[in-house]
Amino acid sequence: MTTKSINFSKFSSFKIGDTIDVLVLDDCKTIPKDYYLIGSCNNVLIGTQPPTLIKLDKKYDYIKVENNTLKVGGATPSGKIASFCKKHDIGNFEFVSHLPGTLGGLVYMNAGLKEYEIFNNLISISTCRGELLKDEIEYGYRFTNISTPILEATFTLTCKFDIDRVEMFKNMRSNQPSTPSAGSCFKNPKGDYAGRLIEEVGLKGVMKGNMCFSEEHANFLVNNGNGNFEDAVFLIQEAQRKVYEKFGVWLECEVAVLDVRYMGEDSPLLNPYNK
Repeated sequence: MTTKSINFSKFSSFKIGDTIDVLVLDDCKTIPKDYYLIGSCNNVLIGTQPPTLIKLDKKYDYIKVENNTLKVGGATPSGKIASFCKKHDIGNFEFVSHLPGTLGGLVYMNAGLKEYEIFNNLISISTCRGELLKDEIEYGYRFTNISTPILEATFTLTCKFDIDRVEMFKNMRSNQPSTPSAGSCFKNPKGDYAGRLIEEVGLKGVMKGNMCFSEEHANFLVNNGNGNFEDAVFLIQEAQRKVYEKFGVWLECEVAVLDVRYMGEDSPLLNPYNK
């Protein structure tokens, strides 16, 4: 297995992190025991003590139509999927153009916008532990129980790319800040919105160093320039604490916090991919 040196202060959407050697996975024979699989790092916060990181080889970046299905490699960027579907008049993937990331990450977290989710059209996935049919996977709102690298996903093929849906999804994202972030910081609790709860406890716009919950959308933790890991984690935990104290609701982190000090069963933050 080869390595690739990545400067996460430039590579990740948060613009936080050191330069780290990442293992490149080109087959499933030499996977380390404990690891975290990264894609294009649009929903991760890299700490100063990260776990072993691996990344899919570029050979898993492809899209093809086969036997009336759409097959997409795990390393394929969402923008490439959207462009391919538009060019070939394929429907039901219009929303992925507004979900940054790679196919593996989109499937792993069942990414989507409202009722439009990646699992809606999924047939099966190819992993390092073999093929899994959709019915063999536990999944829900921004959740799956997948615990092995996703090499490829197969989807039902539907004709007609809907340009009106593209505009609708664009409008859904119109209130989101352009400042570096990792997207929504917390999952919306059932029947409520994380952004509303964060605003209610007075954290919207509050600065810690150069990090803050955005004035544009309180559920976006943003980096206003040279923000660091410690300040980001402080604000995440402060939001969890204050919201729980006032509303009895525990905000579940949607951002993957990659630091061994904050990962595992007892972590107050998001559990790791390799569970």
